[in-house]
Amino acid sequence: MYILGLSCYYHDSAAVLIRDGEIIAAAQEERFTRKKHDPGFPVESVRFCLRQAGIQLSDVAYIAYYDKPFLTFERLIETYIALAPRGWRSFVTSMPVWLKDKLNLKWLLKRELCQLQEGLKTKDLPPLLFSRHHLSHAASAFYPSPFNEAAVLCLDGVGEWATTSVWVGKGKDLQAQWEIRFPHSLGLLYSAFTYFTGFKVNSGEYKLMGLAPYGEPLFVDKIKEHLIDIKDDGTFRLNLEYFDFATGLKMTNAKFNRLFGGPERKSEAPVTVREMDLARSIQQVTEEVVLKLARTIRRETGQRHLCLAGGVALNCVANGKIVNEKIFEGLWVQPAAGDAGGALGAALCAWHQHLGHDRTISSSDGMRGAYLGPEWKPEEIEGFLKERQIPHRRLSEEALVDQVADLLAQGNVIGWYQGRMEYGPRALGNRSILGDPRNVEMQTNMNLKIKFRESFRPFAPAVMAEKSHQVFDLEERSPYMLLVGVVNQQWRCPTGGLDRGKRGLDLLKVQRSLVPAITHVDYSARVQTVHPDTNPLFHRLLERFDQKTQTPVLVNTSFNVRGEPIVCRPEEAYNCFMQTNIDYLVMGPFLLAKSEQTGRAEDYHRQFDLD
Repeated sequence: MYILGLSCYYHDSAAVLIRDGEIIAAAQEERFTRKKHDPGFPVESVRFCLRQAGIQLSDVAYIAYYDKPFLTFERLIETYIALAPRGWRSFVTSMPVWLKDKLNLKWLLKRELCQLQEGLKTKDLPPLLFSRHHLSHAASAFYPSPFNEAAVLCLDGVGEWATTSVWVGKGKDLQAQWEIRFPHSLGLLYSAFTYFTGFKVNSGEYKLMGLAPYGEPLFVDKIKEHLIDIKDDGTFRLNLEYFDFATGLKMTNAKFNRLFGGPERKSEAPVTVREMDLARSIQQVTEEVVLKLARTIRRETGQRHLCLAGGVALNCVANGKIVNEKIFEGLWVQPAAGDAGGALGAALCAWHQHLGHDRTISSSDGMRGAYLGPEWKPEEIEGFLKERQIPHRRLSEEALVDQVADLLAQGNVIGWYQGRMEYGPRALGNRSILGDPRNVEMQTNMNLKIKFRESFRPFAPAVMAEKSHQVFDLEERSPYMLLVGVVNQQWRCPTGGLDRGKRGLDLLKVQRSLVPAITHVDYSARVQTVHPDTNPLFHRLLERFDQKTQTPVLVNTSFNVRGEPIVCRPEEAYNCFMQTNIDYLVMGPFLLAKSEQTGRAEDYHRQFDLD
């Protein structure tokens, strides 16, 4: 039996197909349309899922949507009534969209679905099921996890009414325990600081997290005194006098500006020490809330394992703190923790809760390493290369791994395009840009000359899972790059006092470890453990690089440039290769050298969205 899960019309739309409870295919629409965080109906994602299974839409038994729009509409109306007349401008801005489309969502979905198969009528469509937003998050976290029983914590901006919810999963059952409701939201608080520091809400939160180690927690007391009241059990309330998200069209207001000494940073303005200190402060407050909630959940539920989902679950620094504090014996985070993962949760809810089927639990997890997207076979890649008359060489797998390891060790940057595309926001070794972590110039060069992004942004390490403990102090598996560990002492370098008195980006000038390209200024690293059972080729490359350099780690960043989604098709990989300073591109078994390309790099340049 096939079930199709959908998320769309807010941000990060996606489609997921499961067969008898097993995840067959999953993809975000942005990868096909090239519109970052595309909220539209996931036409191409659905087509891919059906194509991957070799079926038509009429072969699907149920279609599950990740949200209940009427509950969200109820929240909008009640919020306006409670806060009127302050919310009038926001209210009149949002109502036309709701009255035209979102209140007629069932009809809208059916219309879009019918266009996917010629001759299909609405009466012929599979039954359409609707899940609650946080139930979808919780299901996406618990059902694919390796735990038979677990507590589940969902943290995001808002879904219908819930902003924080706690669940307990046992077998196929998933029961709600309690929730915190809008407008009191840890996700929206973090997004308010994302906005205030000049980054884009719903996409720039990870930049704020990366900026935090450069700052000092100077504003923690001010945040806790004026903005958020945190109870001992981790529950909280926001002081709405400082925010505009409930009634206006912005995240913060003039009172928030006065509290922090001026207006928000404009996106094109330089990042100052103030933004760094704000980032550090809100990160510390976020970690305090998350840790207190985790301790409360452990005490109240008695569960030994915890699963996480919702946008805040992408805060890998906070996740790492849960592991370090040993609050639970095991932690598992859904790799597509944001709204895209809601499509998966809705489908799994239909299978386990609506239909009542038992779970099949994998010893690692049910996500297949998140390699659930489309794949281009060698003959398809070769057809593209020959059609475009692109110089290339085909190598055996053994020769390819050996030569690429040599190129990396020589300081070259490699575009690595292999297998099925990843589901979720992280590149995990199939749509990646790779580099040598020992190179002291690698972080700056990759940021400015390849990714075209801010120089402060850290890079993540991919490490052989069996050697992770040698380099990083991190006891949990981290296959989805969602846990932060610290570089072990034996890999650190003495700074000789060169960092004494330095603030902000000046800290970048001090080498702290033998792998400086992936070591943040506080010795932290967002670790991806690479396992031979889920990505044998990438693991073999790491193994060969280790044999040549005694370093079982590579820099792994997503194969895209700033403002662009991660590459999906071969032509997007090639275009990104040509418009950046990537030295070599590997697509399947084919190796392309930049020096051998006949086209000019400037022919491939385009205007990027730099916000």
